[in-house]
Amino acid sequence: MASQTSAESDVLRICRDLIRIDTSNYGPGTEGPGEREAAEYVVGQLQEVGLEPELFESEPGRANVVVRIPGADRERGALVVHGHLDVVPADAADWSHDPFAADVEDGCVWGRGAVDMKDMDAMILATVRDFARRGVTPPRDLVVAFFADEEAGGVKGSHWAVDHRPELFEGATEAISEVGGYSVTVPKKGGGDQRAYLLQTGEKGIRWIRLTAHGRAGHGSVPNDENAIARLAAAIGRIDAHVWPRQYVASVRQLLDGLADITGTTYTDEDTDALLAHIPGARNFVEGALANVSNPTMLDAGYKHNVIPQTASVNVDCRFLPGHEDELMDAIGELAGEHVTIETLHRDIALDAPFEGHLVERMKDALRTEDPGCEILPYCLSAGTDNKALKQLGINGYGFTPLRLPSDLLFAPMFHGIDERVPVESLEFGQRVLARLLTDC
Repeated sequence: MASQTSAESDVLRICRDLIRIDTSNYGPGTEGPGEREAAEYVVGQLQEVGLEPELFESEPGRANVVVRIPGADRERGALVVHGHLDVVPADAADWSHDPFAADVEDGCVWGRGAVDMKDMDAMILATVRDFARRGVTPPRDLVVAFFADEEAGGVKGSHWAVDHRPELFEGATEAISEVGGYSVTVPKKGGGDQRAYLLQTGEKGIRWIRLTAHGRAGHGSVPNDENAIARLAAAIGRIDAHVWPRQYVASVRQLLDGLADITGTTYTDEDTDALLAHIPGARNFVEGALANVSNPTMLDAGYKHNVIPQTASVNVDCRFLPGHEDELMDAIGELAGEHVTIETLHRDIALDAPFEGHLVERMKDALRTEDPGCEILPYCLSAGTDNKALKQLGINGYGFTPLRLPSDLLFAPMFHGIDERVPVESLEFGQRVLARLLTDC
């Protein structure tokens, strides 16, 4: 067995250190997470190897870190390698391990952020530190960034950086970040198993909206046929019952066709169950990219038990496929119905990058070098990343957090879920793949 490199040792240490810094993001209007502490940790790790990162805040505590590493060919477009430092909240009572203890057990690092996305943050830091120690010059400039606030739409992180510090990304043409690049293991037609890596080329867009139903205020003891809460409940029921039509964007079609070729399993546009049963660890993400989605998530109504309120509101998380935003909003308008107004709280674009070109081929080469014989397929993420903000500067973003995962690990449900964890071997594998990519990007 080959001896472990210093970078592979570094990646586990850094991942655990970052998980132990509670950077829980509860959203707008709440106390800011511990991003400043995490950002200062990142700065220290970079300065220790002679790099000169810049830390800047969108507001007190909401810290971002960026450092540019000069490449051999400075005329080529730079590559942005980025992660986010915040995480969604976690209730320790629900977990089998303290979500901020970074325990190592059963071959995994446990904790909030283990896959979303302090694992990738650690891979980036370990690789960049190793390059600096060994004097490695990448083929082109690398812009290494760690953003705040991704879990609340990036308003105080990547979007703020793009709007207020665009010069930091000058000349950048492509970017890599979270979620894509992980493996699924599927049965091959003819027997045996095949490992395939899902390289994220697309993302659904975001439309976070608030529906407000209007009615007649009154006493709770008196009949009221204009009850705002009842009107809102009816609108929620219609939205929940609505079946969004399936729309197969190119990256989704390529993924399904690739899985069908490997497994010999047929599918139709109406029935993908048998095919997706082969990828339980990624099924949630893939199913979320088959159609637009709308999920009620927060309610606000009333102020006293015996008072019928004049208004009642619900927040709805809407996600739209590339090219299907207008369709989604038209449908929501019809489903909301009379007496309900719609307000957009946050909007972000959908992404669709090509599954070809120099960077994509280098990502494939890096994976195949570390895992010979693997297949690589594109896919569209049902959620979103900070690549959306960078796209405002013309930068094409990919999801590439390379992880070779055990076949029985249910990966996608761990994002924002309970008992989030990443195998140590997967973390070390990812660092090696990332280093190969950045050596040849």
